[in-house]
Order: sequence, then structure tokens, then C-alpha cells
Amino acid sequence: MAYGNNTDGSRRLGDYISRVVDAISSQDGVALAELLAVSGGSYCDFVASALDITKDASRVVRQVEKVAPLGDMMLQHMRCMHCFFHRHYVDAFNALEKSANAFLQEFRNWESAWAMQALHTIVYDLRTVAELADKEITENGKMPDKLKGAGSFLMKVFGALAGKGPKRVGALYVTCQLFKVYFKLGTVHLCRSVIRSIETARVFDFEEFPTRDRVTYMYYTGRLEVFNDNFVLADQKLVYALSHCNPAKASNIRMVLKYLIPVKLSLGTLPKYSLLQRYNLLEYKEVVQALRMGDIRLLRHALQTHEDQFLRSGVYLVLEKLELQVCRRLMKKIYILQKQKDPGRAHQVKMDSVLKALRWLNIDMDIDEVECIMAILIHRNFIKGYFSHKSKVVVLSKQDAFPVLSARPLTS
Repeated sequence: MAYGNNTDGSRRLGDYISRVVDAISSQDGVALAELLAVSGGSYCDFVASALDITKDASRVVRQVEKVAPLGDMMLQHMRCMHCFFHRHYVDAFNALEKSANAFLQEFRNWESAWAMQALHTIVYDLRTVAELADKEITENGKMPDKLKGAGSFLMKVFGALAGKGPKRVGALYVTCQLFKVYFKLGTVHLCRSVIRSIETARVFDFEEFPTRDRVTYMYYTGRLEVFNDNFVLADQKLVYALSHCNPAKASNIRMVLKYLIPVKLSLGTLPKYSLLQRYNLLEYKEVVQALRMGDIRLLRHALQTHEDQFLRSGVYLVLEKLELQVCRRLMKKIYILQKQKDPGRAHQVKMDSVLKALRWLNIDMDIDEVECIMAILIHRNFIKGYFSHKSKVVVLSKQDAFPVLSARPLTS
């Protein structure tokens, strides 16, 4: 319930609008960003409570000097704050979208990048409010479309920033917000156009962008490479994100590791248990143990136990493919045991020995399936040697039969 009268509400709104006008006149980007922030902003409640007791907000806007070019923007922005405060998220988004378009039009006319932080605040709020609006629409049994609309506006913002002037430094932040929209909508293929603009345009020097934006960009592009099974490039991007991440931001480090660990596992590097424990990533514990022990049964159990979690992260298929590496480790264990008993014939691994090991693990495979696995291991250079179909024997190379897949550790 709001307390006060119409005059008090009008005075408070007038004060707020004057502060916005003053911030623009003095080109105070920090103050403007704070004034326009909706989600988590300190002025949102102030404006909303004033609107609760003000009958004619448009009259208040007209009374403030120098507000003419921004009048419609201010009316829509305050309406957004009011709707957001009362959790009417669809109405809040519709108002914010109008306000954001009006602001972008003004931003294009400003030569310098002084209002970049304010633009970023609007971009962030538009995406955030769109997600809440879509949830509200879904709960009402309708088809959500606000986040898609936010993505369209963000592309307009990206176009306004991706030039040769000083405003280009703000393009990477908008790109990262676009990534979040596309990942949320499941339309990650739309990332390609903005990635191309960032990575091929000579006017961009990647290291000029703020560290925060570079980390986020590498995190999302690294995830894209994971989906494309390009683990070497995914490793490079995610390692960059991890090495530049703020050490105090444990949650951000955990987000990067959630994808970097499967990549490292695919490249043959196993993380230490202390790392999994430190960042609460124990869902990978049994996966790592299975790789160390050559235990296919344990790997399958780990995937089944954490299936929902791995599917949500989008790494289930990556981890499922680790079964080949587990088979490689099993072969190596059989080779080591044979070498202890008969060093001269250790390089000849009979399929019968592999089948016995699999049966001991309660893995039901026939000889044809095992032969297929051996052929793939040799083809992918997981093991060196050749397969004798007639003798049912894998003849391992006497030198470096099990080449190192990767030598890059993951310890921090």
C-alpha cells in the first residue's frame, strides 16, 4: 500500500526526472546507469511508489525543463519500473522495449561513449525482464516471445556499436548478452554472425575489451566448440576464460570448469579430486575414477546417476564418448598384467582376455563389438598397433603403444 498524496508523488517523480536530465547534461554515465537500472536498481522502488500516488505522470514529465527529447522515453521507463515493482513482467517488458528503443536513438547521436554503462544496464535489464515476462506468459498457457524480441533489440544495439569509433569497446558486452539469449532459446546457431563480426573485423582488438567481457565471450564460444566436438579449440577458449577469471569469483570459476573438465577428459587430462571438491563438481568424481581404472561399468553408472545434470549442461554426449578412453585404459591394464607374466608376448593382447575383463565388470559384449572398439582405438591413435581378425589378437606397437593424449594438467 502506498502512502502520500498526489502532490508528494509528483514532486518525487519530478526530482527523479531532473536527476536523469542532469546526468545526461553532465554526461555522467555512472549516475545515469544507476538511475535507469530496473532489476536490482536503487531507484525502481522509489519511482514505483511515487507512481502509485500520482494521477498524471505525463504532466510531471512536461513540467521538467529540458526533458522534451526524452519525454516519451522517461514515461515508458517509469512505467516499466512501476510494472516491474508490481511483478507485471509482460507489461514491464513492453514498456522497457519502447524506452530502450528511444534511448538507443539518442545514444546514436552522442559522439562519445560516455553513456555506455547506461546502455549496458538497459541491455541487461531488457534480457532479464524478458526472461521473467516469458515465464509469466508460459504460466498463462501462451507461447512466450519476449526473449526473442529482446534478442532482436540487442542486434540493433550491436549494430550501433560495431563500428570504428570509441563505442566499439561496448560491443563485446552486448555480444555476451546475445549469447545468453541464444543459449536460453536454444538458437545457438545465431551466435555465428556476431562471432564473425568480433573475430574477423580488423577494427576490433580483442585485448582492448574489458576483462569481464573477454572472459564471458571465451566461456560461451568455448561452450560452442564443445557442442561442435572441437575440443582443442574449446580447451584454448575455456582455459583463457579460466586464467582470466577473477579468483574471488568461485561461482564463475565453477561455471567454466563445468565445461572445461569434460574437454580436458576428452583430451586425456584428468583433474585432481581436490579441484572437484573445491568447486563442488563431484558429479565428475566417478567419471574420473572410471577413466583411471578402465572401468566401463563405473562410467555408465556415473552417467546414469547424474544424467539429468549432464543433460542440462549439454555435456552428456561428450562424457558418453569417454567410453573409448576407458576401453583404452582397460587395454593398458591388461597389457601391464601380461607384461608381468610374459614380457616377450605382452604386446599380443587376445580378444578373449578383453572379453573376460569385460565379463568381470558385468559388461555384456560379444566378440564383434570388441573387435569394432579395437579398430576405433587404433584408427583414432588411442593405441598403436594393428588388429589380426584371423587370430583375434591386437598386436601392440613395441614402442609407445599407448601414446599420451594430452600433457596439459588441470590443477587450479
